Amino acid sequence: MIKVAFDPIYAHPLPENHRFPMLKYDLIPQQLQYEGTYSPEQFFSPKPCKKNVILQTHDSEYFEKLINQQLSQREQRVVGFPQSQELIQRELIITQGTIDNCMYALDHKISLNVAGGTHHAFTNRGEGFCLLNDMATAANWLLKKKYSKKILIVDLDVHQGNGTAQIMKDNDHVFTFSMHGANNYPARKEISDLDIGLKDGISGEEYLSILMDILPKLLTNVKPDFVFYLAGVDILETDKLGKLKVSMEDCKRRDEFVLGQMKKQNIPVTIALGGGYSPSIKTIVEAHCNTFRIASALF
Repeated sequence: MIKVAFDPIYAHPLPENHRFPMLKYDLIPQQLQYEGTYSPEQFFSPKPCKKNVILQTHDSEYFEKLINQQLSQREQRVVGFPQSQELIQRELIITQGTIDNCMYALDHKISLNVAGGTHHAFTNRGEGFCLLNDMATAANWLLKKKYSKKILIVDLDVHQGNGTAQIMKDNDHVFTFSMHGANNYPARKEISDLDIGLKDGISGEEYLSILMDILPKLLTNVKPDFVFYLAGVDILETDKLGKLKVSMEDCKRRDEFVLGQMKKQNIPVTIALGGGYSPSIKTIVEAHCNTFRIASALF
């Protein structure tokens, strides 16, 4: 049975002017249960991640600043959220959710987090709505526990996974692949193991052609025994921040291809949702729900 990490505090710790893009974290589980794609028993509420696990990835000084609410005004502006105890609690729960997902995926080949993909969090700082890097932390945890020897992070959010690239730059056991808008945030890119910068306005057909050429080769060459998939839907043509011309159907085909590759090669995969900033919450929720529907259909 597919398991899904979810906790109802996800949307609530934020000021009202930040809540619109966060509504999806409440609405996605509701929609999936309403339509019968997932049952309530498939959702679980993670506990906060423990400090010793966080410190396998993030600096102690930075973590203490988060816990003690000591980020400067400038640091808070870079993150995009005002600091609060509720917000760091949310980040700790998201991170533990991705770690718990790994254990479910090892047993059942796939698991999903209704959040996560906080790929702009660096070892010693946060930015871009990300405080703790859930996939990097979970990858380091898998390696330390010896549940994995070689990990591939497939980051298909429209924004480069700059924090993930920085954290994993010297880790030979983790291969980072980011396919993102070349002219999009962040202005200063880090260096992933493989970066594909896409031109503005790229069509869904061209997007899929590039991905379908690259990913099978990566799986052959990297030979991962575990995959993290960041399935951002900010690649949509409707997205306010995306700059690409990918349709809802092509975004769905992207997920079908990526997850189909994992199914075909019998590689455990953990999925986090990443970004989505279309003007209509209905569009955001539908695009994310497609990822869950495809996972359910394939696995």
